[in-house]
Amino acid sequence: MEEEKAWALVSELGGDHGYLEEMADILKQHFQLVCYRELLQNPALHGPKIQVLFMWKYFPAAEPSLLRSLPSLKVVASGGVGTDHLDVPFINGLGVKVANTPGVVSDASADLAMGLLLASARKILDAHRIAVDPKTVHLPQSLMGVEVTGSTLGIVGMGEIGYKIAQRSKGFEMKILYHNRTRRSVDDEQAVGAGYCRSLDDLLRRSDFVVIVVKLTSDTTGLIGHRELSLMKPTATLVNISRGQVVDQDALVEALQSGRIRAAALDVTHPEPLPRDHPLLGLPNVLITPHIGISTYDTARAIVEKMVENALAAVKGLPVPNEVTLQSHNPC
Repeated sequence: MEEEKAWALVSELGGDHGYLEEMADILKQHFQLVCYRELLQNPALHGPKIQVLFMWKYFPAAEPSLLRSLPSLKVVASGGVGTDHLDVPFINGLGVKVANTPGVVSDASADLAMGLLLASARKILDAHRIAVDPKTVHLPQSLMGVEVTGSTLGIVGMGEIGYKIAQRSKGFEMKILYHNRTRRSVDDEQAVGAGYCRSLDDLLRRSDFVVIVVKLTSDTTGLIGHRELSLMKPTATLVNISRGQVVDQDALVEALQSGRIRAAALDVTHPEPLPRDHPLLGLPNVLITPHIGISTYDTARAIVEKMVENALAAVKGLPVPNEVTLQSHNPC
């Protein structure tokens, strides 16, 4: 019965930060929903009964003031794998669990990484603009791109997403290098033909395409800066699907303007979206998408189902399948 369902807080249903109807229906099967706007309008009515905070696209933000207004809260169930937007120690200190949705985001994220790489290498966006421009009467030589097949791909961060990128790039006969704090098994390396680079510098010097797939931590913030970009080939392309703060954007602008590297393809920036006058937006050798790595219907559905699974376990006092602990929150 409806009365037996636990109450859950969501951003909104529909709208820019809300759940599509299909996703909202999955939540409604198991929970009674309160939208954030409704909570703000009547916190005394809604606050005490909310046991679950469903976070979708970082909303509602798990601010201390919000969390303290939810005395019955048992879990913050975040959609996606990243947890850099969550103060896990603080949340746990309130007696509240944190959960994410690893695994289900990996294929879509890897697909987008390859899409960005290919689109940048072959200037697909520029070609489209020229093809549909009513003034176009010939195809300019400026559309010449670079070869992907047989090139060297350097993957920085060989977790599940990084490994799936390697699997896909193998189909393009790319030579695969990777840098990771922990080396993969010999079987994993042989399955995709990947070579381990103990030094990030070594990977940067040797790669035609560098794909960043690391967690955002204190160690990875600013991981790619002036020095690292200077090590890359002048014909190389930087692809970032991790977090915008991993790359020093001022250094990236300088590298792109000076020709120190060929191009960049970014699904993430800092902030998101960038200010409309940011120099990255005006560079012809930059391709930017608005953090759409997990934006497919199948992946969104799988994320919501995983969020529900985590939340139901927490409400029932059972082990949470994808609980984020202090250990898992730290870089591996």
